Amino acid sequence: MIERYSLPKMSFVWQDASKFQKMLSIELLAVEALVKYKKAPAQALKRIRKKARFDIQKIREIEERTQHDVVAFVNNVAQHIGQDAQYLHVGLTSSDLLDTTLALQMREAADILIADMEVLLGVLKEKARKYKDMVCIGRTHGVHAEPLTFGLKLALWYDELRRDLERLKTARKAISFGKISGAVGTYVHIDPEIEAYICRKLGLKSVNIATQVIQRDVHAEYLTMLAIVGASLEKFATEIRHLQKTEVLEAEEPFGKGQKGSSAMPHKRNPVICERICGLSRILRANALAAMENVTLWHERDISHSSVERVIIPDSTIALDYMLHKFTEVVSGLTVYPENMLANLARTRGLIFSQRVLLALMEKGLPRPKAYDVIQRAAMRTWKEGANFKDALLEEKEIQRYMKEEELSKLFDLGYYLRNVDKIFKKVGF
Repeated sequence: MIERYSLPKMSFVWQDASKFQKMLSIELLAVEALVKYKKAPAQALKRIRKKARFDIQKIREIEERTQHDVVAFVNNVAQHIGQDAQYLHVGLTSSDLLDTTLALQMREAADILIADMEVLLGVLKEKARKYKDMVCIGRTHGVHAEPLTFGLKLALWYDELRRDLERLKTARKAISFGKISGAVGTYVHIDPEIEAYICRKLGLKSVNIATQVIQRDVHAEYLTMLAIVGASLEKFATEIRHLQKTEVLEAEEPFGKGQKGSSAMPHKRNPVICERICGLSRILRANALAAMENVTLWHERDISHSSVERVIIPDSTIALDYMLHKFTEVVSGLTVYPENMLANLARTRGLIFSQRVLLALMEKGLPRPKAYDVIQRAAMRTWKEGANFKDALLEEKEIQRYMKEEELSKLFDLGYYLRNVDKIFKKVGF
């Protein structure tokens, strides 16, 4: 049973309660590190741990006055702590807190997305195996080419999504760095050992070097990886949209009881989920481009990246989480029409076997250019006149000279085109 999409799980990562809790954890670890390195009394740490808390509404009220989110947060926590607040936020700058918190949020979001992808991979694998031998027509340029199986389409998606999963894991690793090194990254008022201690406790690594901020190339990498996953989902969804066309109708996304396809036309069953996925993928790509723009900052930092990131990072992770859940629903509930696949295979009256006939004639000794011209001439008759391709071939003198009707008929065997399906599935890892 596929779990239906629930927004709060991913959304909570980006809510103030989650953000401020992470910020508080970092501040407490900073005090803990000060105690460890004999820069603050142990008793103060005990009192701070007991009293430390925040009030979101109060933070907002303070921020309204100060116009600074971190100042508002630190002031509110200090109000709860009292005299011992002198050990709070010592040597830290705002971006130490914000960038390290953002790393934790992005890592948490990546974990959710990785879990989503693993579920989708499982569903794709199951469906690929189910339809491994279901023959259908392959299309290049939208035109019938040669037979394959529907299972091969799904196995291809599985293989691509598996690469996407590795990309996302790489992006998670790239973003899992914290920074506690002060106003321009020089550790003037806080020691590198404190940064290392805090990051280790958080399961992060310390950046090798920073300015006031962690450099934004890693954030650009992360959002680019999300955009690539979105592009893959768009590719898969686009294929389903094509296969759901009335004149094709080989596969169809789920259409629920009571669902309506059109306010005007009661008969409509539209691929709305797949279309939605295609639309959202554009947002992911646009956000990745915005992340690229954030890489360039003035000197040791400016604030031009901040407002952008507050939109693009939550939006991209939430959008991709939604897309993965919805596409899992689509694949899980996909309606497949084998009879239409077979009907479409026959639609071109045998033209899909042209390459095999070409190779067979070449084996008989007819030069490739001449064999190609003969077969193409018969093919054009099939296109224009609606003739059966095999009959059109038999009327060609060159065909009669090199091949008997019985030999030609054997070339029109669908099974020949499927003989390596098992090998391909084995290569994919099924």
